[in-house]
Amino acid sequence: MRIALVHDWLNQHGGAEKVLEAMVGLYPDAPVYTSMYAPDRMPEAYRAWDIRTTWMDRLPGIHAHHQPYLPLYPLAFDRLDLSDYDVVLSNKSGFCHGVRTDGALHICYCLTPTRYLWQFDAYIERERLSPALAAALRPLVGVLKRWDYAAAQRVDHFIAISSEIQRRIARYYRRDSVILYPPVETSRYAPADRHDDYYLVVSRLIPYKRVDLAVRACTRLGLPLLVAGSGRDRERLEEMAGPTVQFLGRVPDEDLPDLLARCRAFLFPGLEDFGIAPVEAQAAGRPVIAYRGGGALDTVIEGETGLFFDEQSVESLCDALERFEGMTFSPAACRASAERFDAAVFDRELAAFVRTRYDDRRRGRPAGDAESGR
Repeated sequence: MRIALVHDWLNQHGGAEKVLEAMVGLYPDAPVYTSMYAPDRMPEAYRAWDIRTTWMDRLPGIHAHHQPYLPLYPLAFDRLDLSDYDVVLSNKSGFCHGVRTDGALHICYCLTPTRYLWQFDAYIERERLSPALAAALRPLVGVLKRWDYAAAQRVDHFIAISSEIQRRIARYYRRDSVILYPPVETSRYAPADRHDDYYLVVSRLIPYKRVDLAVRACTRLGLPLLVAGSGRDRERLEEMAGPTVQFLGRVPDEDLPDLLARCRAFLFPGLEDFGIAPVEAQAAGRPVIAYRGGGALDTVIEGETGLFFDEQSVESLCDALERFEGMTFSPAACRASAERFDAAVFDRELAAFVRTRYDDRRRGRPAGDAESGR
């Protein structure tokens, strides 16, 4: 198979890029097409990849501030013709699924339908946009939504990263999908012989992560909480924190496994499309107390590997923490649950999906499978 990989942008490193790294590991000879690439902002290993950018890479200041160029991404990807390949595998949270693949098999690994289009009101609140700016953007968002929907109809097969994303793909794009969870390096983590008494949050400190719920709840109950991570919300969080809450700042990657393995429980108060951190905590043998929503519904088994709280409120989280105090959880059960999301599972299942769909295409099997996801 001649395979091309497509990614929205390469100027920041997060969960989407970890998925791309796994795809490159599976298909090391495949070129990576992207809107723009900032080598100095990305891991050194990327410099060995065959990365091919669009004309957007030459726009002034785009490497540091790519959001103002929002209206141009559909235009850039819509003009990218990858029909000479056998398979195009897009890793999409923005607009990269809009590439032209006439004749090629297009499989979209959907991290999320473009959030700032389909959940614009939530995006306004999350980014604290002014009413005037939000009003000015609404007509543009309407145009981009129509393009985004049309681009989604050209995809042959969708893969969703969680049940929540599968529901959004059906709701916004009117398409079916299969679920393949993102890869987690569970081998980095192992249960410890004992745990300490602290609760733990590991997160970027930005408002929508709702770390404030963990800080307020542990302050109210007098429970020890360690907060690992940095971000623009740190000062506000420190102002609301009591004496039992300690902020660690950014924790080096090599220190994270031990920090997770020794916590009493991992707190996950935000609403995420998937959420790798709770899986990492379980891989380290520790239970998770999570908000009942999003990807946590796929990764946490209530009563076996953790607990849920039903509302994103301090009272609801306090109730879960008080219930947790009287419960015990098996580190082995937490570890076994996490292994469902191991990177080796992702590699095996993605490779099998791509190969099967490609073989079906070559044999002339009907495209109806693209809609059913089976």
